[in-house]
Amino acid sequence: MVQAFYEAPAYHLILEGILILWIIRLLFSKTYKLHETYKLTEKEKEDLIEEWQPDPLVPPISKDHPSLNYDVVTGPPSHKIIINGKECINFASFNFLGLLDNERVKQKALASLKKYGVGTCGPRGFYGTFDVHLELESRLAKFMKTEEAIIYSYGFATIASAIPAYSKRGDIIFVDEAACFSIQKGLQASRSFIKYFKHNDMEDLERLLKEQELEDQKNPRKARVTRKFIVVEGLYINTADVCPLPELVKLKYKYKVRIFLEESMSFGVLGEHGRGVTEHFGVNIDDIDLISANMENAVASIGGFCCGRSFVIDHQRLSGQGYCFSASLPPMLAAAAIEALNIMEEDPGTKCCSVHSNLTPGLRLVGVPFAPALHLQLDRSSGSRDSDMQLLRNIVDYCMQRQVALTLARYLEKEERFLPPPRYVNVGGNHASWVGCSQRFQSDPWDELAKCKNSTVKAVELIVVAVPHTDQYDLQSNNNSRRTDKKE
Repeated sequence: MVQAFYEAPAYHLILEGILILWIIRLLFSKTYKLHETYKLTEKEKEDLIEEWQPDPLVPPISKDHPSLNYDVVTGPPSHKIIINGKECINFASFNFLGLLDNERVKQKALASLKKYGVGTCGPRGFYGTFDVHLELESRLAKFMKTEEAIIYSYGFATIASAIPAYSKRGDIIFVDEAACFSIQKGLQASRSFIKYFKHNDMEDLERLLKEQELEDQKNPRKARVTRKFIVVEGLYINTADVCPLPELVKLKYKYKVRIFLEESMSFGVLGEHGRGVTEHFGVNIDDIDLISANMENAVASIGGFCCGRSFVIDHQRLSGQGYCFSASLPPMLAAAAIEALNIMEEDPGTKCCSVHSNLTPGLRLVGVPFAPALHLQLDRSSGSRDSDMQLLRNIVDYCMQRQVALTLARYLEKEERFLPPPRYVNVGGNHASWVGCSQRFQSDPWDELAKCKNSTVKAVELIVVAVPHTDQYDLQSNNNSRRTDKKE
C-alpha cells in the first residue's frame, strides 16, 4: 500500500486530498438554520393588501383600437349596404354569389324556422341530428361527387377540428406559410411535427419531403407508424392566389403523403359548376384525401363541411371536436344552404365576375384574376406596421365617405405563425349578380369604385410620395424563425 502511494501520480494524490478535506468539512460544518420569520400584525397585512396591484390579465388596449369600434350594419348586406346610417356600394362582403338576400333562400329558411324553431340545443350525438342535416350532408356529397360529407355548425371550427382528428403527436404535417388562421389552430391542436414550406413553392416542399424520406430510411420502423400530411388552401385568403394542385398531387403519390385541401374561398366560385380547385384544374377529386370548406361565403349560410371517402368522413363523427361537442347547425340555416345548392345546380354559370377586369390601374391589386376577394396593396410601405395600418384605415374611411364600402384586413398579430404584411384591403362583394346591374343602380358600381379609387390614389400619393419602397413586411421575409417547429 505504501509502495502504491509512492508510485501514484502527483495529480491523483492532490485530487484525493481535496476530496478528503471536502468530506471532513461537510461532516463538521454547522447545519443550516432558517432565520426566524417576522410575524406581521393585522394592520400591516391590511396595508400590504391595499398596496398590492395585480398584473393586468390582458395588455392595455386603446379605446380607439379598430376592433373596439364597430361599423354597424342596418338592413341586409346586399349590393348596397347601410353602414353607420350611410348607404354604400358593398365591396366588403364575402357574399360571393349574391345569395344572402335571395328570396328563395329566405323563404326556405323561414319555412324551416316555423317547422323546427330557432336552434337545436344539442350536439349531433345528443338529439341534435335533424332530418334536414342528413339531407344537407347528402346534397353536399352529391354536389362535390364524393362518397360522404359531414357538416359543422361553425366554419372556423371545420378545418380546425378535422386536422387533429387525423394527425396526432408524432405525425408530420407539411403546410404552406400562407395558411389561414383556422388551419394554424388545427395544427396547434394536433401537436404534430410541423414543417412549413414557402408559399406555393413546390421545390421547397419537395426539398422537405426528400429530407423526410432520408430520415425515414434511417428509421424504417418509426416511419411505418408515422403519418404524413400536406395541408394547403385551394384559394388562399391571405394572398388571393390559387394553390398548384396538379403538382401537389404528383408529390403526394411520389412521397406517399395525404392531402388536406381547405376550399372556403374557392367552393362555389372556381370550376365550371363551382366545385372548387379540383374542378378548376380538372383533378380527380378522389386524389384528395379530405376537402373542407365553410358555408359562410358562397352559400351565404353558417357552418362548414368536409367531404371525401366514407371511412375518412365517418372518423370525424367520433373525433371531430367541433362536431362532437358543439350544438348542431340550426335547421333553418341547413335549409338555406340546401336551397343555395339548388340555385347553384340550376344555374352553373352563377359565379363571380372578375374584379380585375372592372378596376382601373392605381393601387396594386393582389391576387389571381378569378379570385372572388382580392387585396388592394400599397406600392410603398412606410416601414412601420402601425403607420401602414393607419394609412389603410384612412383609405377605408375615405372610400366610406364616398359611399364605397371596403374593409381592412385584420390579424391576431401575436398569434399568427407568419404574420401577413399590413398592406391589404379586402375587395369582396356579391359580384355574381352585378352583371348587367345598371338596371338596379342609377350608376354602375364598378364606375363608382373606379372613381373613388382614382381619387384615393391621388390622396395616398400626397402622403407616401416621399416614402421609399420597402419589402420589410413581405410574407416571405417574415420567416425569421425556423421552418420547422414541434407543437408541444
